[in-house]
Amino acid sequence: MKHKSSLLFLAVLLLMSCNQTNDKTIRHEEKAHANLDNEHNHWTYVGETGPEHWSEIEKQSDCDGKRQSPINILDIDVVEDASLKPIETHYSSHVKIHEVTNNGHSIQYNFEKGDFISLEGNDYELKQIHFHEPSEHTINGIRYPLEMHLVHANKDNKIAVIAVMAKEGESSEAFTFLENYLPIYNGDTKQIDKDFDINLNLPKNKTYYSYGGSLTTPPCTEDVSWFVFKDPITVSLEQVMELQKLMPVNNYRNTQPINGRIVHQSSTQIGKM
Repeated sequence: MKHKSSLLFLAVLLLMSCNQTNDKTIRHEEKAHANLDNEHNHWTYVGETGPEHWSEIEKQSDCDGKRQSPINILDIDVVEDASLKPIETHYSSHVKIHEVTNNGHSIQYNFEKGDFISLEGNDYELKQIHFHEPSEHTINGIRYPLEMHLVHANKDNKIAVIAVMAKEGESSEAFTFLENYLPIYNGDTKQIDKDFDINLNLPKNKTYYSYGGSLTTPPCTEDVSWFVFKDPITVSLEQVMELQKLMPVNNYRNTQPINGRIVHQSSTQIGKM
């Protein structure tokens, strides 16, 4: 009798164990499917999740808005505005880059508080810089090998972005510093905490284009103030290729319709001061 009871007890335990294993397997599969769904629905730069489909994937976004970025800037259409003063930058050589991260869309360097620009009496703090290869904005139809975005935000979370084009030429000392902390792979973050002078990544001629646009990645938020320097900086082919190896191929959004927006240009004379 005791022997039969023991066998029955073991059978019940075995059945419970199988059920628990099945439950764990099901939960694991459900989680895997959920992850696959999230990956499938997440935006990218190619195919069914590429820029043409961002508004479908990110349904609450502004990606199908009328004031989107980037744009093709045509000198024949821009309005030279003598009232546009040089961008009032307050970039110190003693502000630290906190970390570098590969977010799967670009290489991004996050800054500690200290660097900022002033626009119409409002201070916009430099949050981060990141890269697009090749450039997102085009100037007179020309697409540069690389575009750097300096992303700023004020206390009301209004965004201002300075765009710097880069062409192939002499090696950039500033880029050499940044690339000392590469490679960094998708999803990884590396702490830096070193001083960096962002002025070294700006062109000597400070003439710029200004227009109202959006973020160039989902959620494509509009009401972004754009300042696109007219002249590029130079970086070596090797430096471009180092970034290229770590970012998605062609991580740029195509130029968007102007839709009646006016692009202003700062005075050339002011820009060379």
